[in-house]
Amino acid sequence: MYPLAARREFSAYGLSHWLVLAVFAVGAVLAVHIGRTHRNAGAARRFSQAFGATTLALYLAIYLFISIPPTIDRSVPLRLTDLATLVAAYALWSHRRWAYALTYYWCLTLSTQALISPALQSPDFPHYEFLAFWAIHLTVVWAAIYLTWGIGMRPDWRSYRITVVATAVWVAITYTFNSLAHTNYGFVNGKPSTPSLLDVLGPWPWYLATVTVLLITVWALMTWPWTRAR
Repeated sequence: MYPLAARREFSAYGLSHWLVLAVFAVGAVLAVHIGRTHRNAGAARRFSQAFGATTLALYLAIYLFISIPPTIDRSVPLRLTDLATLVAAYALWSHRRWAYALTYYWCLTLSTQALISPALQSPDFPHYEFLAFWAIHLTVVWAAIYLTWGIGMRPDWRSYRITVVATAVWVAITYTFNSLAHTNYGFVNGKPSTPSLLDVLGPWPWYLATVTVLLITVWALMTWPWTRAR
């Protein structure tokens, strides 16, 4: 069905990756522009809810497609990308503070990391796995940019605490499931087979501690300028 893609695997920082990053940059600028040019609160709410509904529909379509037939190592929605996409869709729809907090921190760090070092083992464009991977990761980062620099939602130290606790709970649940089911959702129980930033953070399980310290520090730095400005 994809004769060219079948002969050419996706390669990080190949032509298709650079084109995706270019699309991301253009979309980020548009997200900020659209958010700042809403004429009234009603228009902002309608666009945001449409964005949220589209994000949810996109996620459900991709999740159902790749889950047929269901397998224990692919079909359980325990990847942080799954949770970030669902939370981002809800944050866009509702503008609830806790949902925005998770969207801000998760999508602007962990989802953005996937743009830099994608754990994607798939045929290149236009294979459906390539399109699904990038559609989700681009959309959730655009959502965080739109909510923050577009319509002006801001994180605070309560947002920071919510995200730290939620992430710790996710790690505990995911690690337990991976250990019982012999899976590796979220790369909590091992590094990805593709090159990633985790490769420079030490072996398992020590890189989990390194990542924890980095995230707590980076998230604090992402919080401090907004609280200081206020």
